[in-house]
Amino acid sequence: MARAFVFPGQGSQAIGMGKELAEAYATAREVFQEVDEALEQNLFRLMTEGDADELTLTENAQPALMAVSLATARVLESEGGKSLSDMASLVAGHSLGEYSALAAARALSLADAARLLKLRGKSMQAAVPVGEGAMAALLGLDLADAEAVAAEAAQGEVCTAANDNAPGQVVISGARAAVERAVELAKAKGAKRAVLLPVSAPFHCALMQPAADAMADALAKAEINAPSLPLVANVVAEKIVDPVRIRELLVEQVCGRVRWRESVLYMKSQDVDTLVEVGTGKVLSGLVRRIDRDMSGVAVNTPADVESFLGSL
Repeated sequence: MARAFVFPGQGSQAIGMGKELAEAYATAREVFQEVDEALEQNLFRLMTEGDADELTLTENAQPALMAVSLATARVLESEGGKSLSDMASLVAGHSLGEYSALAAARALSLADAARLLKLRGKSMQAAVPVGEGAMAALLGLDLADAEAVAAEAAQGEVCTAANDNAPGQVVISGARAAVERAVELAKAKGAKRAVLLPVSAPFHCALMQPAADAMADALAKAEINAPSLPLVANVVAEKIVDPVRIRELLVEQVCGRVRWRESVLYMKSQDVDTLVEVGTGKVLSGLVRRIDRDMSGVAVNTPADVESFLGSL
C-alpha cells in the first residue's frame, strides 16, 4: 500500500502557524523568507504574531497556508534525506491546497505559488461584494440530497454544492438569500445541522467567474512543469500530470466543486491507504475515516510530528 501527501485549504489558518517549524529548521525559515520576498510583505510576522482577522483575509490566508505546507514538505525532504516521490505516490490539496501540492511536487515554483495565491485571494474577494454571497455546511445530507436542496432554493439565483467533503458533509455556495433558503430547506429535509459559514465570499460557485478570469490570465503566464508525482485534481477527482491540463483545471477550480470525497476514494483505488496532511491543522486527516474506514490519516505540522513521521518510514 502507499501514501498520498495532502494539503489543507482555507479555514486551517491560526496565529502562530509555522513558528515552531521556523525555530527548529533552517529549511523552514528559508521557505518563509522566500515567500515574504515574493510577496514583498512580511507575511511570516503576520502568521506568527499578527492579528487573526488580518490573517483570515483571503489574500493573506491562502499564501500563508501554502507557506506552512511547503515549509513542512521541504523539512520532511531535508530531514528525511528523501524526495517527496520517495515518500508518497500521489499529492492532492483542498482548494488552495492544490497550489501547495503543485509547489511541493515542483510543478510550480514557491514564489509563483505565493504570487498566484495572493492574486487568487484578492480576486475571489473582489468577485462578489461583501454580504451578497454566502456558504453553508449541510451535515447529514448526502451529495444528491444537498444538490436537490440547492436547486430548489436557487429560485433563479446561484446556489450550488461547492465542497463534497465527506459522506454527510457538503458545503453549498451562492447568493446569500438562496443559501439562507437552502439552510431552512435542508433542516426540513432532515439535515442534522445546516449552518452558515463565517467566510468572506461564496467560493467554488458561478459567482466566482471574475476570479476565474483573473486566474486564467495569470496562469497563462506562469511556468508550470510536470509534477514529480501525480496530482489528484479537485474538479475531476483523478490524477493529472500534464502541465496544460493542470493549468486548465486550476482555472476551472475557482468556480468548480471541490470533489474531496471522490478524490480520497480515487486515491484508495490507486492503492493509497494513508493520507499525510502536510501543513496546518487536522481537517483533512480527520475526514479520511469518515470517507473510508480502511484508510487512515496523519497530520504533520510540528517538529515532533516531523520526527514521528520520518521515524515511521
